[in-house]
Parts: sequence; C-alpha cells; structure tokens
Amino acid sequence: MPKPKYIETPEKMWELWTEYKEYVKNNPRYTYSLSNKTGEIVAVPLECPLTLDGFYEFVCEHPDTKFDTEDPDLSDYFENKDNRYSAYIRICSRIKRARTNDQVTGGMVGQYNASITQRLNNLTERVDTTTQGQAINDIKVTIIK
Repeated sequence: MPKPKYIETPEKMWELWTEYKEYVKNNPRYTYSLSNKTGEIVAVPLECPLTLDGFYEFVCEHPDTKFDTEDPDLSDYFENKDNRYSAYIRICSRIKRARTNDQVTGGMVGQYNASITQRLNNLTERVDTTTQGQAINDIKVTIIK
C-alpha cells in the first residue's frame, strides 16, 4: 500500500512555500560587531537565503502536514517518486526556480557569499587553461635538461 500524500495538493505545497519564504525573510540571523561610536556590541541582521533543505525542515515541522516522524521525506515530491507526484512537477519546478533566483540575485548584489552561491547553483566557470581538453593521463611530459 503506497504512503499517503502528506501535502494533499500542489496548491497546498505552494502555500507552504510562501509561508516558508515569509518565515525565512522575517527571521534573520545575526552577526555582532563593535560599534565605533559607542564601543558597544551591536547585532546586525543578516537575511537568510531560501534553500530546499530549509523548506523540507519547515514543512516537516509544520502543523498542517502530518509527516511520519520516522521517515519525513519531501524529496519524493521533487523527484516524482514512482510517478506518484506528477501533479506536483510544475510547483516543484517553480519552487526550485524561486530558490535559485533568491540565491543568485542575493549573491550578485553581495547579500550572500557569491562563491558559495555559485557552487550551490552550479554556476562556477570552468576554463581549461592547461590541458587543451586532453585528459591528464594523455598528456606527454618532456623534461628538458
């Protein structure tokens, strides 16, 4: 017998995403720095990026979803496990695009660490300047004395 769907509809998933987004943006993390004027330690809010792992955790702890505590797995929806989640494909794609947009634009304006943003979203530029496309094992090395 297949597991029940913990998120009944794609519309409910989008509603959960918007709640997650609002929660993340309204609950910053803080870094602390010393004020040059007063000499006091000042809390500086940092906006958090949207992540799928954060969304998974938010949904698993949300009171409107009844995830099995032994196996809470939202990835089934995003991977369309056993083709049971075909109705969710468009919403999951939209959520992924919204997450990527938040991370990339945040990295571009210096809000988030650009290097980490690039790596998380496979945006790292790869330039082969040493092997001209050959596998390293195929390169012949000549030692000149």
